[in-house]
Amino acid sequence: MYFIASFRLSTVNPMLPPADRPRPGTATPAGGASSRLPPQPWRREPGRRRARRRRGRTGRRRRRRRRRYTSPSGGRCCAPSSPPSPAATRPWRAASWPAATGTWRYGRGRRGSGVPGGGPALPPALVFQRALNAYFDPPRGTEAAAGGAAPASADTGSCIDLTADATTSNAGVGSADSQQTEDDSSFSLITWNIDGLDLGNLKDRARGICTYLALYSPDVVFLQEVIPPHLSLLQMKAGNYTIIPGNIDEYFTVIMLKKSRVKLLKHEIIPFPTTAMKRNLLVVHVSVSGVELCLMTSHLESTKNHSKERIKQLQIVLKEMQKQSESTTVIFGGDTNLRDSEVTKLGNLPDNIKDVWEFLDKPQHCRYTWDTQSNTNLNAAYKCKMRFDRVYFRPAVEGGHFIPRSMDLIGLEKLDCGRFPSDHWGILCNFDVIL
Repeated sequence: MYFIASFRLSTVNPMLPPADRPRPGTATPAGGASSRLPPQPWRREPGRRRARRRRGRTGRRRRRRRRRYTSPSGGRCCAPSSPPSPAATRPWRAASWPAATGTWRYGRGRRGSGVPGGGPALPPALVFQRALNAYFDPPRGTEAAAGGAAPASADTGSCIDLTADATTSNAGVGSADSQQTEDDSSFSLITWNIDGLDLGNLKDRARGICTYLALYSPDVVFLQEVIPPHLSLLQMKAGNYTIIPGNIDEYFTVIMLKKSRVKLLKHEIIPFPTTAMKRNLLVVHVSVSGVELCLMTSHLESTKNHSKERIKQLQIVLKEMQKQSESTTVIFGGDTNLRDSEVTKLGNLPDNIKDVWEFLDKPQHCRYTWDTQSNTNLNAAYKCKMRFDRVYFRPAVEGGHFIPRSMDLIGLEKLDCGRFPSDHWGILCNFDVIL
């Protein structure tokens, strides 16, 4: 028995491109009506498309962050075929934001987040660094317009010049002092070992030191491990400060006095007779709001092996502090390299001399100023935390008084070069002035 099956042939030409083929149920090129065809792969039914769209909202499409581009004129369009550069997709990692190019954003972002076009908020440390770099760096093209070449890196060459990109002496540290109103009821001081003996990224780190001094604009600055290139940079950028160096060769200490607030009376350098590291005590007598003040800084002998010499130097410091007039407040700050056991061996401090950190009830957030675990500048294999940098004061018996109010650490943020300004944290002290 034979079964005969009849087929109704479609008049659709399979050789036609999809765009020229008739839809199911419409007239064929021959004029007839085609039979209902199965769904074609090139034609997606509306219902299926809507279902896919609904599924995509909760599936992986929802997690996919669509990349959009904003042109310089403000128009938005789909992303071009070429991928964006790292400077465009990660503006906080770019050296500068290009003004002539568009901005990229991923997803919706948060408006007002600090990144053009939305996106995640910038880390506070990077916002700080970019703002201060813009404050100090000369406009781009300044050197080219002047016919000069870009300065060489501070890391190379035997002659290091940190003033190659400096502008004027009033355009650096303390340049905004004229716009600030001096407060006679407070007094600020910074002491910091700036690690000038480390020539790695010296130029970037020196600029970072200047940015912190400009940010806090202290009345007095104590610096240790200053080298001649540092001194030249400070003399050029810190025009609003009187700079007194403890030496001018190799490395030394420096005291900076804000001209608008602190008046220099006299200064002297007291040598340490048996030092093997060319250390001394720099003493400066000043007047603040009509009140006489004696300021001292030093860099005591380094390393554990020189403990005996360090204790001798501390004894000289304490003796000089006690020798000053009782009507004068004496403040000493610097890199003492002291261990607590050494102070105990000395018999602790005299009764009339106070450790500011202990006077403020030993705040733990500013206890350690040399921390190889948090500070990676040395790349030390060992982990060590020490309170090397200290501030002592001897209050005046009569007349004006300087009472410690707060203490904080500075220099805790890495610079663009990937290093900290120094292997030491700086100390910022604020005092209340009672006239």
